[in-house]
Amino acid sequence: MRSERTPRFHYGWIVLAMGTLAVFGALGLARFGYTMVLPAMQQALEMDNSQAGLLATVNLAGYLALSLIGGALASRYGARSIASLGLVLAGAGMIFTGWAQGFLPVAIWRGLTGIGSGAGNIAVMGLWAAWFTKKQRGLASGIAVSGSSIALIFTGIIVPRILYTYGEAAWRNCWFIYGAITLLLAVGSFLFLRNSPADMKLNPAGRDGMNTAPLPQLQKLQWRRVYWSGPVWSLGLVYMAFGFSYIIYMTFFVKHLIAGAAGYTQAAAGNLFMTMGWFSLACGIIWGALSDVIGRKNTLIVLYLIHTVAFALFAIDHSTIPLTLSAVLYGLTAWSIPAIMAAICGDLLGADLAPAGLGFITLFFGIGQALGPLVAGKIADTVNSFSPVFILAAVIACSGAVGSMLLRIIKSSPVVETK
Repeated sequence: MRSERTPRFHYGWIVLAMGTLAVFGALGLARFGYTMVLPAMQQALEMDNSQAGLLATVNLAGYLALSLIGGALASRYGARSIASLGLVLAGAGMIFTGWAQGFLPVAIWRGLTGIGSGAGNIAVMGLWAAWFTKKQRGLASGIAVSGSSIALIFTGIIVPRILYTYGEAAWRNCWFIYGAITLLLAVGSFLFLRNSPADMKLNPAGRDGMNTAPLPQLQKLQWRRVYWSGPVWSLGLVYMAFGFSYIIYMTFFVKHLIAGAAGYTQAAAGNLFMTMGWFSLACGIIWGALSDVIGRKNTLIVLYLIHTVAFALFAIDHSTIPLTLSAVLYGLTAWSIPAIMAAICGDLLGADLAPAGLGFITLFFGIGQALGPLVAGKIADTVNSFSPVFILAAVIACSGAVGSMLLRIIKSSPVVETK
């Protein structure tokens, strides 16, 4: 009788590569692409800072609307279908944003983009609990979130060139390009993503042998383990601090450099934005792998403290060295917190319920995201400065560190876990 053998190259790495590209579209372009386009878009549409913040909030409200049900849908119907559909909606929303005339139509399409972004990102980031064993889960999550870093580099290079070449309507061309790329990624996700190793009769990457176990009975998922779990709720509240603080920094990063006391040009601001992207490229990998060694909780505490310093530096000194140091510090840690959160959901809930758990805590994260730009825009218009805005972000990030210290990261109920 022939013995079963482990494939030399596990298909999980293909799923991870495609998932990383999906994050590039769902978050990197759909959300962070707005930062580079904002100054030109704001000028063309004659928006004040409050309206610019509101536009970001509408997008994030769409993300929030899908964060809860998107994870549940991925657990019920499979991440592959939900992620692909989400990317289609995000891509369409970005293309229609480029065509829209006036603030209200743009807000509507940014909202649709947020809905697609939420569905795509939550579904993809919930895959790693199924495809990777616990000892590799933080690393896998960290690799996936680097899709956002790739987007920072991409937009930092291409957007200033488009704005310089095409004049007043250039911001529309940016959205067309973002949308077209994301639609292509939707096709790629449908072709290459798989819901679990069991679909291909494999065990998770990092575990030997082929899997002949039957597929999980989705109708018997224990939803109470997600929605009635004290540790999950606590994790969500900590995640809210990240959502509120980081989105302020990312939304008004370029605007602060150009319109504030720093006096940067669009090209110089784009270069610093790109620099942050380069430094963030491996951040999820480094911190995700570190969390596999020193623990998720300890890693979260360190990350929130670094964010506190980065945001404060951006507020208190407008000279080149502190601004650059702020961008580097944030870049070194940028997407690590979402990676750790995805890994914790896998640790707490297991492979079947991890997407639902990630979707649920993203509800809290999304509330913070939706409030951050709106509050920040109002403050900036009131005091005619972004410095208090970044001080607020630093304070909230510090509260995230305190909340992380109080977390009790334990399994909510016994689950089968691969080592």
